Amino acid sequence: MALNFRSMLTGSFSTGASENPTVAMVEAAFRHHELDVRYINCEVPPDLLGDAVRGARAMGWAGFNCSLPHKVTVIEHLDGLGESAGIMGAVNCAVRRGDQFIGENTDGKGFLKSLMEKVDPAGKAVVMFGAGGAARAIGVELALAGASRITVVNRGAARGRTLVDLLNQKTAAEARFVPWEGTYAIPEGTDIVVNATSIGLYPDVEGRLDIDPETLKPGMVVADVIANPPRTLLIRDAEARGCTVVDGLGMLINQGVIGIKYWTDVDVDPTVMRATLTDIFGASD
Repeated sequence: MALNFRSMLTGSFSTGASENPTVAMVEAAFRHHELDVRYINCEVPPDLLGDAVRGARAMGWAGFNCSLPHKVTVIEHLDGLGESAGIMGAVNCAVRRGDQFIGENTDGKGFLKSLMEKVDPAGKAVVMFGAGGAARAIGVELALAGASRITVVNRGAARGRTLVDLLNQKTAAEARFVPWEGTYAIPEGTDIVVNATSIGLYPDVEGRLDIDPETLKPGMVVADVIANPPRTLLIRDAEARGCTVVDGLGMLINQGVIGIKYWTDVDVDPTVMRATLTDIFGASD
């Protein structure tokens, strides 16, 4: 039986092949720009990840995304890493360059691109909640973009200190860890506040960061990584206090924009992708 693939194939290696918003978003961009490309979601168990990467090579894939738990283990099957992916030690996007697959990480890059629409983090003081994979990616990209101080606030001390050590050792940013014990007050002088936790993610839409809302001040930029729902309680609280806000849709959309640019060298229209996600997640207002 012959497989009649289009001229270019991209995809996602995950441990669940059910329909997901990223597939819908990327496919919408391909259709809008009439690109002869497909993006497919493939269920790949951890013990077969190497076979999947070899298969992508054999079939001439332009690249692929990786979700957990593949973001670290995929590295051994690639030919090299981009700068930030090398610092993080995690890959979510493989890109064919010549006859090689190079690992990149668009998690933090997507966040940074979204943030830059509101503020340049260079020289800014950041407070970031969380120390997991998203926080690591965001912290590294903020540091590489010139953030001067990054305060990592996390309930787990070990993971928080590990991220702070990484930032201090491998970037020029000054990072420090603060244990998240009780209600946290955002320090005076903070320019950017980032929620890099899953608090507020559907279906826990009533989840709220345990912070003192009175310490959210006009002039601060408050960003949330949660895309579903786009208007989390943090976003609403920050708006009510006069802050500039960045919702999680921007991060997700820009991950797609950057990935498609890597694979096709085409700058796609992000509004098409936002419209698709808004249809899936509901209105953003």
